[in-house]
Amino acid sequence: MTDSDVKLSAVTTWKDYLELTKPKVVLLILITAVVGMFMATPGMVPWDILIVATVGIGFASGGAAVVNHVVDQKIDAIMARTLKRPIASGKISDKNAIIFAALLSISSMLMLYFYINTLTAILTFFGLVGYAFVYTMYLKRATPQNIVIGGLSGAIPPLLGWTSVDGYGGDIHPHALLLVLIVFVWTPPHFWALAIFRRDEYAKADIPMLPVTHGIDFTKTSIILYTILLIFAGLLPYLTRMSGIIYLISSTILGIIFLVYAIRLKLSKERKIAMDTFKYSINYLLLIFIALLVDHYFRF
Repeated sequence: MTDSDVKLSAVTTWKDYLELTKPKVVLLILITAVVGMFMATPGMVPWDILIVATVGIGFASGGAAVVNHVVDQKIDAIMARTLKRPIASGKISDKNAIIFAALLSISSMLMLYFYINTLTAILTFFGLVGYAFVYTMYLKRATPQNIVIGGLSGAIPPLLGWTSVDGYGGDIHPHALLLVLIVFVWTPPHFWALAIFRRDEYAKADIPMLPVTHGIDFTKTSIILYTILLIFAGLLPYLTRMSGIIYLISSTILGIIFLVYAIRLKLSKERKIAMDTFKYSINYLLLIFIALLVDHYFRF
């Protein structure tokens, strides 16, 4: 064992490994996945499926997040919000992080394949590869549309939840794809608001985020346009009779509030508005999925 290994083991705790999995992000992912499970059945999701699928999807998401930490460690060390991350700060070695990511990912695939169904395991695998490798290793550094193209892998958790319950025949229900669409359209305005706030850090790290390559004003306009598109996407569950009036009212109000934030961001030069918009976008996604769930069981 080298001196550096001793140093690493002396300061590393389970909390550092937990941080590698981006638990706050994974929690939001799991909420959308669990709602997808409940939307797939008129009754209660069987407890075994609910528990195993949630853990399996969570492990895959966590494994992908660990790979993101490994690949982005040099970038993380430059940016103020990420320089204290476990790998960037030297608390966890690349080797240990990769082993941890492999354990999480393999465990996820085995759980989903043997205890849920093949379709969910395959879709989860593609989602993991899409985020951990296609987005993190290539798209993030290749194009300002990185978050748009790569957003698909981050949008599939509700589909994974749905297929965990309803995917034993190998089919994908169209309503599950509507949930994917909502998250997919939500991702750009959500992330671009943060990118505006952290624009200088992304520029310093040479990451071609939209505010860096096209300017902040262009990005603000793009956020407004995507938010309008999100409002229309949010209407689709009602228009397809997947959801009822409770969801319609909730989705409309939440979308209008999001648009107000986007317009305020466009008209203001205060950086704080960008972070306020980013924080609301998280609440938007959480609340719209809760509205889907409430409407599903209390529909009239």
